[in-house]
Amino acid sequence: MITTTSERHIMTSGRTRLRAVARSITAIGAVLALAVVVAPSPSAAQVRMTVPTQSEPIALRGATIHTVTNGVIENGTIVFDNGVITAVGADVTIPSGARVIDVSGKHIYPGMVDAYTTVGISEIGAVDMSNDVREVGDFNPNIRAELGVNAESRHIGTSRSAGVLTALTTPAGGLISGMSSAMALEGWTWEEMSLEGAAALNVNWPDPNPRRRGFGGFGGFGQNQGERPTYAERVQQLKDFFAEARAYRDAVEAGEEVLTDSRYDAMIPALNGDIPVVVAANGIAQINDAITWATAEGLRLVIRGGNDAIHVADRLVAEQIPVILTSTMAAPGRAHEGYDGAYRRAADLYEAGVKFAISGGSGALYTDRLGYEAGVAVAFGLPEEEAVKAVTINAAEFMGLDDRVGSLEPGKQATLLITTGTPIDMTSNIEQAYIQGRELDMNDIQKHFFEKYMIKIQQRLRIVM
Repeated sequence: MITTTSERHIMTSGRTRLRAVARSITAIGAVLALAVVVAPSPSAAQVRMTVPTQSEPIALRGATIHTVTNGVIENGTIVFDNGVITAVGADVTIPSGARVIDVSGKHIYPGMVDAYTTVGISEIGAVDMSNDVREVGDFNPNIRAELGVNAESRHIGTSRSAGVLTALTTPAGGLISGMSSAMALEGWTWEEMSLEGAAALNVNWPDPNPRRRGFGGFGGFGQNQGERPTYAERVQQLKDFFAEARAYRDAVEAGEEVLTDSRYDAMIPALNGDIPVVVAANGIAQINDAITWATAEGLRLVIRGGNDAIHVADRLVAEQIPVILTSTMAAPGRAHEGYDGAYRRAADLYEAGVKFAISGGSGALYTDRLGYEAGVAVAFGLPEEEAVKAVTINAAEFMGLDDRVGSLEPGKQATLLITTGTPIDMTSNIEQAYIQGRELDMNDIQKHFFEKYMIKIQQRLRIVM
């Protein structure tokens, strides 16, 4: 074939470009191959791996089963399939084809439920970008915490290792913070984790005796911030907002034409009594005023905090209002309180007949100490059985989840722990956990670093393990 000079130039240029492309592809291939060699495995990179849904029936046989609601079963068997418990007892027929796991000598408890936490929406306190807890403004009932949950949060792994398998992730700020979302602590996304997007409406009751802010007392830095609303004015703002939401609901139900308001729309389940209204209140005046208000509004009230709840115990019992204690390990906050004021709070409420749950405190960092909060209460007088209820069935019941979690019963989700002892004792180990029948990867960031730096010690000191 005869070619001209220009054609030869074009062909040569084309071959040169092809060789360049080939070299680029080869280089990219080499980089990718190197990446495969040196990149950490998924389990190392993410510390824990999300596991698939249950694919076969499972029978855990030979353990002491603490059902919480129906007593203790020695040498018992629990069977679950498709994420749901199908049988619990000492004489249970195991279905053919089930995977039988011998857990003799172990204990089985329901997974603990943290009724108040920011796990999933708060990561590093000093890094604002990793915290999605507060919204702007005083009235945000339409905020659902589930939408901000980071399924890759490292706090999820540490919480599960400590026995907390269900979390009521809760926003903060303003008079109405938004909705607590009930989250199962397993899943690739918040949608997969969510049990109830709007589980409870959160109200922060105004403080009748707010502490003065700024430095130097009167006339100190920060005093020229304008007049702040009084206690009565703040309470009235709250009442007005509920009145507006109720008028909106009534208009919608009557078929009237109204402008859609997502805030008022979100209030309707609380106004109808379908979900609880959790009111943060600690002082006697706060708790009493919150009860009076909630009774007038016809709400399902739950008090959160409850530092002075024992002084209002008779009224709480009479009106069947439960309390979520936010910490049993706190130091005294007032001069007249004894050193064991917080430690004994749960035992005092129990003796007074008040129903209560115990939470690990709002911070995501504290969710993994939920069992220890209950354990401290036991050390200061609370019966162990009641302490376990406070972090399982009671918390689930207050938040409307007791048909799914909080105890070990047929028909409920297979969300449970296999332990060496009670999960509220620091000396017990949680060896395995299941959420909705999924056998969890029990690794977490703390275990990861423990193993990593144990290797460092072994290498430096040449310890033979």
